[in-house]
Amino acid sequence: MGRPRPRLMARLDPLVARARNLVEPCLAPGAVVAVSGGADSLALAAAVSFFVQRRGFEARAVVVDHGLQAGSAEVAARAAEQCEGLGLPASVRAVEVRDVGTGPEDAARVARYLVLHEEAGDAPILLAHTLDDQAETVLLGLGRGSGPRAIQGMRATNGHLHRPFLALRRADTERICALHDLDWWDDPHNEDPAYRRVRVRRELLPLMEDVLGGGVAEALARTADLVRMDADAVDALAITAMPRSGAIEDLWTFADLDTPVRQRIWRRLAIDAGASRGELSHAHTLALDGLLQARGGTRIELPGGVTAVRTRDRVDFVPRDL
Repeated sequence: MGRPRPRLMARLDPLVARARNLVEPCLAPGAVVAVSGGADSLALAAAVSFFVQRRGFEARAVVVDHGLQAGSAEVAARAAEQCEGLGLPASVRAVEVRDVGTGPEDAARVARYLVLHEEAGDAPILLAHTLDDQAETVLLGLGRGSGPRAIQGMRATNGHLHRPFLALRRADTERICALHDLDWWDDPHNEDPAYRRVRVRRELLPLMEDVLGGGVAEALARTADLVRMDADAVDALAITAMPRSGAIEDLWTFADLDTPVRQRIWRRLAIDAGASRGELSHAHTLALDGLLQARGGTRIELPGGVTAVRTRDRVDFVPRDL
């Protein structure tokens, strides 16, 4: 039996054309489309299927079944079936989600990305995050209050990961699905107020839109772009000034650097020495910067079994048992 022929629209809708234009620069041979069965990922699959069917592009969909809900296997199978109906080859990968203390949402994300990278190899991985997802991410980062990096949102391209739909709204992806006669799945977790992101989506963002007169999601996405550009510029300065020895050998010269540059260098030196990236907080960075005014012999204990020690005019990072 041959592959099912994709459905054809009577005329090309401008929104579908826009989605295809957003997707095309992300494609390369072997590209993998991450599909959940929701409207966003099915719309992405529909856009990619055009290039597979009409341009002979090599791409496929991978549906990850996390097994966290009753009927998840059926949802995954239905998503793969609809991708095949579009003319996009699809497969289902079941994963075991292991929560190691970071919460079920993060554990599922880690398991999903491991599978996607395994399937794609060096090829691009296309993810269906939208402008709405970006706005929620910025607000959640703002609530954590851990500096510019927390509110820079998601990058459109980050290594092999590509997010071509960051300029589209969630309503846009639902319309694209409707135009392709696709039946998307609404994840019950997206309605569960036990998840902070759900409350941001259902309560906080609508309230902000009402109070501020609309356009909040777009403004948050623009803010993320601007913050990211500034953060990247400071990162570049920090990389240039980064000591190759793994230690601050001249504190007086180091003190002349701008504070944001110094703080990035402190953090990188600590992580390179073995400090735990996930546990290394801004408070630790501030404590390290305080070594500029500290006496010789002052020690800063860092998560991950690393200690920063000031000796005369230098700071070394050493294992805690030394």
